[in-house]
Amino acid sequence: MALAVLALVAGVGFGVSQLAARAGGGRRPPTESGETASSRAARGRAAGPKAYLGPYGMVSPAIVAENRKPGTTAWEITHLPASGSIQGWASSTYAAAGQSVGLYVTTTAPTFRVIAYRMGYYQGKGARRIWESKPVRGEVQPPCPVTPGVNMVSCDNWHRSLTMHVTKAFVQGDYLLKLVGSAGQQSYVLLTIWDPASTATYLVVARSLTEEGWNTYGGYSFYEGQGGCTLGQTGSYPPCNRARIVSFDRPMATGEGASDFLGDEYPLVRFMEKHGLDAAYVTDITVTQHPAIVLRHKAYLSLGHDETWTTSERNAVQTAVTHGVNVAFMGAAPLVRHARLQPSPIGPDREEVDYRTSAEDPLDGTGRTATVTGNTFATPPVSSPPTRFIGGEYSGYVDTNAAPLPFVVYDASSWIFEGTGLSAGSQIPDVIRSDIEHVDLTSAPAGLQVLGHSPVPLTSAYTNQGQWGGDTYSDMTYYTDASSKAGIFESGTVSWISRLTLCEAPPGPCPARDVERITGNLLRLFGRGPAGRFQPSVANASQVTPPGS
Repeated sequence: MALAVLALVAGVGFGVSQLAARAGGGRRPPTESGETASSRAARGRAAGPKAYLGPYGMVSPAIVAENRKPGTTAWEITHLPASGSIQGWASSTYAAAGQSVGLYVTTTAPTFRVIAYRMGYYQGKGARRIWESKPVRGEVQPPCPVTPGVNMVSCDNWHRSLTMHVTKAFVQGDYLLKLVGSAGQQSYVLLTIWDPASTATYLVVARSLTEEGWNTYGGYSFYEGQGGCTLGQTGSYPPCNRARIVSFDRPMATGEGASDFLGDEYPLVRFMEKHGLDAAYVTDITVTQHPAIVLRHKAYLSLGHDETWTTSERNAVQTAVTHGVNVAFMGAAPLVRHARLQPSPIGPDREEVDYRTSAEDPLDGTGRTATVTGNTFATPPVSSPPTRFIGGEYSGYVDTNAAPLPFVVYDASSWIFEGTGLSAGSQIPDVIRSDIEHVDLTSAPAGLQVLGHSPVPLTSAYTNQGQWGGDTYSDMTYYTDASSKAGIFESGTVSWISRLTLCEAPPGPCPARDVERITGNLLRLFGRGPAGRFQPSVANASQVTPPGS
């Protein structure tokens, strides 16, 4: 095993090891489970200046100071060469100081390097460079085999290209590891750095489960596949040749390796870092493995398209609500799909299982009902629809080729519209896109308050949850738990976070100003503690017209 030179850039270091051993051979890096000795020791240390309430939420002096450090736009992928490629994946979706992360890279370039960027605001440049590796020898890795029947594509037959040892200098946050080939090839690998000792106000949760479920690398995801039907299934839905298990041991097929991060997560991360908000960063796998961490924060932020959860994550969040932790569903269609995790040759919880048909799942009929993967949480044998918890239910989507639709204010007297100047019926353009959430009065939680009620013409959308005069609706909702006073918010549209992005020059519509103010009002309230102590919900769902809409 040849050791590369330890690179130190900007005062931060990774030990980089060139490994000739096959994936899984030799000494593996520490995995995603458990805390490090340094993180346990950190629990008793002072956390520095306390957070304080600002106009957009609870402000952390440490995050303010972090974003004053020099930023760069070099994290962006530009000027890709006409030929050649580079792709990779990491042995963990998240890591803490003191742990190691293996990187597996395939490239046509003779050599490549890795640059780690912490994503934030940084004077509007968007990221700070943390580290850059020395050149690493490139290689074209072998094809990734497909497991028959379950159609799982796994690249655990790749050689590990280098190992990164995460030091304490890695500030917790969402990172893009930029792979740069010697001929200009570029792509990303996603990684979240967490602090197991953090008690920050907001828990920002990356959607690893959803991202991987939609990942088509190698030709298979939970939603599409290749070739004929498997496991005896017939019919067209869900697609019978889909994957039943997907592996994190493979690159992301879209977003140059970043999947939907730059649209469904990063605009909120940038907004929060811009305003210095007191945030801790984890993934949904972190929550699955360490469910008690949710109780150490005041607000749980479910991001853009957060449709796939494990039972452990759901139980952790619902338990936290009973203890007064607020929950903000920042996109539509959360908690729809039901998955569980199992180990791969690379480490624990590296394979995501979702048969989407309970009869195919080997656990069906074994008594482990809570982890059997039917099409949704609502379908048997789990039969536990999340609507009463979320406030609304998934009701369809705006066609991808249709024009975006406006968000329409319903209850302008609500705290969430303070400072916007909006009134009942006011429209914020270009907000309703993709999946939408709708109120169902038969399963709505007590005290549900409808904040936005936006018509969605059926000429540009699909819905299976009702129609009124040629429209269905996207509903923004809020309610407070009667006992714990926790607040639960649902944006009603998958694209809310993406609308935080600053718009191009006029005359085009620009929703960012109003969306920023509304988001700031939400985070300000949810950062103070159980929201019902300050702004209890005012039930109005039964007053919405047309009735039932």
